[in-house]
Formats: sequence, structure tokens, C-alpha cells
Amino acid sequence: METVVTVAVIIFVIIAGMFLIHRLDAQHDERIGAFRYSDALPGIGRRTRKSPRAAVPKGPPAAATRREHREGSR
Repeated sequence: METVVTVAVIIFVIIAGMFLIHRLDAQHDERIGAFRYSDALPGIGRRTRKSPRAAVPKGPPAAATRREHREGSR
């Protein structure tokens, strides 16, 4: 009787382990699916972020405006 219980417990543990591995594998596949590995590398082809240098000021710089003001008042 003890042998039957032991074999049943071992089979149950194996089935539970298989189910756990199956669930973890499915979760891992979902995480990998969220990433796009086929995109170009960040420095090649297209920009991924806007850099501070990309912004162009609309008016003249503040230092040039002050300098012109000082030169004009003399």
C-alpha cells in the first residue's frame, strides 16, 4: 500500500511540475512577444529619442539680444 501511495505522489509531483513549466513557458512567450527584436539598432537608421540639440529656438538667443541692447544705448 505504501508503494502505491509513493508512486501516486511521484506521478502527481511530475504532473504538477509539467503544468508549472508549461505556465512559465507561456508567460515567457508573452513577455518576448511584447518586445520587437527586429527593429533597427538605436544608433542606426532612425532616431528613437529627441535630443536637446534637436530643438531650434524660435527667436534670437537671449545673450545676443542683451548685447545688441547694450551696444545700441551707447
